[in-house]
Amino acid sequence: MTPFVLSSFTATTCLGRGLAATRQVLQQGHSGLQPCNFESVNLDTWIGEVTAVDDEKLPELLAHYDCRNNRLSQMGLETDGFADRVRAAIARYGRDRVGVFLGTSTAGILQTELAYRRRDPANGALPDDFIYRTTHNSFSLAEFTRDYFGLEGMAMAISTACSSSAKVFAAAARQMTLGTIDAAIVGGVDTLCLTTLYGFASLQLTSNQACRPYDAARNGISVGEAAAFALLERADQATPGAVLLLGTGESSDAYHMSSPHPEGLGAKLAMEAALRSANLAVDAIDYINLHGTATPANDAAEGKAVGALFGQRVPCSSTKGATGHTLGAAGAVEAVICALALQDGFLPGSPGTAQLDPAISLQYLLSGREGRVRHALSNSFGFGGSNCSLIFGIAP
Repeated sequence: MTPFVLSSFTATTCLGRGLAATRQVLQQGHSGLQPCNFESVNLDTWIGEVTAVDDEKLPELLAHYDCRNNRLSQMGLETDGFADRVRAAIARYGRDRVGVFLGTSTAGILQTELAYRRRDPANGALPDDFIYRTTHNSFSLAEFTRDYFGLEGMAMAISTACSSSAKVFAAAARQMTLGTIDAAIVGGVDTLCLTTLYGFASLQLTSNQACRPYDAARNGISVGEAAAFALLERADQATPGAVLLLGTGESSDAYHMSSPHPEGLGAKLAMEAALRSANLAVDAIDYINLHGTATPANDAAEGKAVGALFGQRVPCSSTKGATGHTLGAAGAVEAVICALALQDGFLPGSPGTAQLDPAISLQYLLSGREGRVRHALSNSFGFGGSNCSLIFGIAP
């Protein structure tokens, strides 16, 4: 594929707001996970909650978008100078030439959960101030972002579970290749809600401690929330050392509604497609950010797929022990982490993981270390077998 430059990028997670906070915590090897104390949730689990989301106020003209997901979106957009870079791109290309491609799993579903508590006791009607379209609706995130910048071009929300905000990079790259747009806001936002927390608990997928990806004793995920964005532009806008999107790979094995193919078939297909897209051989990859959710089935399947392609040659880690599993935002968060690895020459470790599963044969990093990274691969795999792998590099 034609390379594209990430001319600006940012992430806000439980590690903190912005790149500086993310860098610091990852290099220290710490975690932002904590015991669950969210809203009215009564579960013995750990979560990755972003602080001060409820203190965020949307502009009056956008008040009808008010929900936790869009508040966190605004926090992310206004971090690391990202909004200013978007406005500069709009000035260069025009309001109809900057696209919006954002991923989420549940969008503003918390707003619906809160509205249900205020139903009319006589007829069960939801309160008049509840607006489904601009809150709970998956497209709310993309529509809010488009209106936030006054854009007039194409906008898309992708909701394919945990691959959502990885797949937006591929969707945006296709449109830019076709020439329908000149730049794209890509990324993902997902926020904590009761449906997600109780839903994963009902599937027996949550852990009663901070998650431990690829650990022999791993027993489930820690749900997190995040907002992560990147501005994609054509590679001729790249300055030396800028991060490039070099390849995208997608697959759908449809093996099971909530379990991966046990041999990692879809994962392997996505990674192979990304390598072909980037015109790279397996030995060109210097770091892999694994999907690594810390469930027994996911890590075993991904481990088989990565091992089959790369053996033990490539250093890899899952950073979900630091951020939690941010679901629809995970692909974008981990794309930013790969971008930092490329720019900083630092390979992040895996907070919380103590004893590697001996059945998984990978060069897995328990602790972070310095190392030259020319090309980084990021994996994001969702329920239903929706898989996406991205490859990033550095502009010469």
